[in-house]
Amino acid sequence: MRDISGSLARQSLLVAVVCLVCDASLFILRGPLGEAGWRAWAVLLGGVAVDLALAGAARHSGWVALAHAIVFASGPILLCPCTGYVIGNNAGLLIAGYRAGAWLRTGPAVLALAATVTGIGTSEWLGGGRGAAAPLILISMGVTGLLPWLVGRYTTARRAYIADLERATEQRQRHEAEAVRRAVLEERETIARDLHDVISHHVSAIGVHAGAARLSLPTKALPTTNNPGDGEGDAAVRQSLGAVESASRSAMADLRRLLDLLHARDDEAGQPGLDNLDELLGTVREAGLPVHLTVHGDVREIPGSLDVALYRIAQEALTNALRHGTGPVEIELDRRRTEIVLAVTNRVSSARPDGEGAHRGLAGIRQRVTLFGGKVEYGQLPDGPSWRVRASFPLEVA
Repeated sequence: MRDISGSLARQSLLVAVVCLVCDASLFILRGPLGEAGWRAWAVLLGGVAVDLALAGAARHSGWVALAHAIVFASGPILLCPCTGYVIGNNAGLLIAGYRAGAWLRTGPAVLALAATVTGIGTSEWLGGGRGAAAPLILISMGVTGLLPWLVGRYTTARRAYIADLERATEQRQRHEAEAVRRAVLEERETIARDLHDVISHHVSAIGVHAGAARLSLPTKALPTTNNPGDGEGDAAVRQSLGAVESASRSAMADLRRLLDLLHARDDEAGQPGLDNLDELLGTVREAGLPVHLTVHGDVREIPGSLDVALYRIAQEALTNALRHGTGPVEIELDRRRTEIVLAVTNRVSSARPDGEGAHRGLAGIRQRVTLFGGKVEYGQLPDGPSWRVRASFPLEVA
């Protein structure tokens, strides 16, 4: 606001100086300075004063227009005995009429117009003699007084119209953005409700039934005479049921985080990251798969979305290792200066993971890595029946 006010003040001063130079120069070149004496100097100084007043505040435009009208009407009174006189504020009178029409409210603007056209009519009547033609006086009043005032009113109306259009456009855009935001929130709420009603129920049921089945097994299973391997079989079943319980709890925890995210309760802070790797590895170890984590390089801050992506990639690779691997699993996290590399290696019972779930998981890893402009490699190692997933992400260097 201060910059706009300063710009308007500088422009008003420039307009006042231009009017002053033009009116004073015209009066000096064509006015009766030598013939009228002090009267000519009075007209010149009056024109200079009212022209300088054009640099004042806009709220004084009515008084400035009145002053110009008085000076314009006083010229013929002082210079009438002379021949070939000119008025000392021709240009300033036009600008004063424009400012009154542009800056004042309707009532003060009409009063300023009345004063301006009265001064112009008086000057024409006195300067042209009492026998001056009335049509010429009216034309002069219209051209010099009414026309600049109308242009000022038109400019103000146009500026108000443009401001209304801008406000209407801004309001419409704000309403559209709010409608889109509400639609997105409603869709997220719908998805979250469906996830909660469908998936969470089934996952909870899986965990409950797995726990009940594990508790129903005998505490110490002794091998029978007919089948000495029954004890080992019960231990394996108990271990598998425990893995199902752990996996269901982890799934419910991840589901709750996703529900919080969909409900806009939290952003990336609600998503797991590299700090949660120990919990993930503990869940995998409880399922009976040995895991070893090795971290290289110094700990540095990485974007939250990349932190979540690294955790999800490790989670997917460990899920594939649980399904298809025989253990152990080696996880290497290498924090380099310009990139961060995550590698998960495990032994597999076949050349490569098969099944739709494995392909979908690998495709999900590839999509996450591509999103961050990284590189991913996965497949069986040439030195043995081991499968490795290696993902590298570039980092910005400060």
